[in-house]
Amino acid sequence: MEKTQEVAVEQMRAAIEKLGSSAEGEADGKLMMFLVARSMDTEKAAEMYLQWKRWRAEIAPRGFVPDDEVVDELNARKSFLQGVNKAGHATVVILGRNHFASKDFLQFKKFVAYMMDKGLASCDGIVEEGKERVACVLDLQQLSMANLDVRGGIEGFQILQEYYPGRLTKFFIINVPFIFAAAWKIISRFLDKATAEKVQIVKTERQRKEMLKEMGEELLPAEYGGSAKLVPLQNVKLKNRPPTN
Repeated sequence: MEKTQEVAVEQMRAAIEKLGSSAEGEADGKLMMFLVARSMDTEKAAEMYLQWKRWRAEIAPRGFVPDDEVVDELNARKSFLQGVNKAGHATVVILGRNHFASKDFLQFKKFVAYMMDKGLASCDGIVEEGKERVACVLDLQQLSMANLDVRGGIEGFQILQEYYPGRLTKFFIINVPFIFAAAWKIISRFLDKATAEKVQIVKTERQRKEMLKEMGEELLPAEYGGSAKLVPLQNVKLKNRPPTN
């Protein structure tokens, strides 16, 4: 970390203390994500960090989201954790055809946190603490009107933007049907510039090859051009509890 960044982190820690809280034990790299998300404004970054702490207290009061709190979402078998690619990013695949708008919206929000936490935790020991990242592929093959969930899409991206700043590296959307266009037009309005730049709708063979290279051929299933089998999120066992961001 550069000297200017170290100074900014220390100033942010001081700003957090002035607001009556503490960032003791938090990795500098993690705090840097809040700083970057707030254009290195230490006071705004401190406020964002405290907002995140309040959110975590609601979503994961035990420090993590246990499986039994997201049973319905896990049973849908819509999310898969394929391992960590050569860049040190956790590779997640989401099957849109297995998603339906949740009747329990709190459980859905907990599930987004569960998925991100588990993806980040899978990077443990591979990359430096605070530098864990997640890359996603959203597959819309066989998507039906019943699978369209504008509210869920907006909430999912807002969780990434507000509570996992800088953690998403790439979000590929593949096999896009025409029925998705109207929903995406609404959802995309809620993406900040940084997130929008990471989303790529794959339309050409060249773009598909780029996705395969970025995500890792050895981690994606054969139908995407890779050589792996899909691994349900709940089947991935980790030695340590997921990090809280």
